[in-house]
Amino acid sequence: MGQAHPRDGHTAGVAVAASNGDRGVLVGRGLYSEELPVGFRFRTMARTIAESDLLSFVNLLWYREEGFVNSQLVGTSAIAGRFVPGALVYCIAEGLVMPSVQFTARGLLQDQLDHKAPTLVGDTVRVEAEVIECRPAGQEALVRTRNEVRNQRDELVLVYTPLRRVASGREG
Repeated sequence: MGQAHPRDGHTAGVAVAASNGDRGVLVGRGLYSEELPVGFRFRTMARTIAESDLLSFVNLLWYREEGFVNSQLVGTSAIAGRFVPGALVYCIAEGLVMPSVQFTARGLLQDQLDHKAPTLVGDTVRVEAEVIECRPAGQEALVRTRNEVRNQRDELVLVYTPLRRVASGREG
């Protein structure tokens, strides 16, 4: 499985309970900066976007564009189907990525988004990511990934390049 991290027994996204072996394996901690070299690739689980996701999002954020809140308009635009805001697609993509940086990311510093195609209610999205930059910053590192969001037809719908401050496994 690869070499365990000396501090906590972490191996490729799975942290082993170092002090109390009878409690089993701790899963869910993100990757340390040393585990994110340039060229490292990962993919997320997939998630289907439901009508309730669209309605909750537009109501919470007051996205009152007619195309998002009026289902009678479906089929009257160039987009066939019930399209969702690009911001919702980005938020879902970040939610899918979160397990890779849970407890290790110290902040999202910068991001650039490029929406490539519409996403509809009922589409299932996943993220394919590659580390394109990793540079030391004290006891942490600045890590940039290129995240491609793809739907169930493998169509590219969003590309974004977040820059995060990520903890080092050598800390404390």
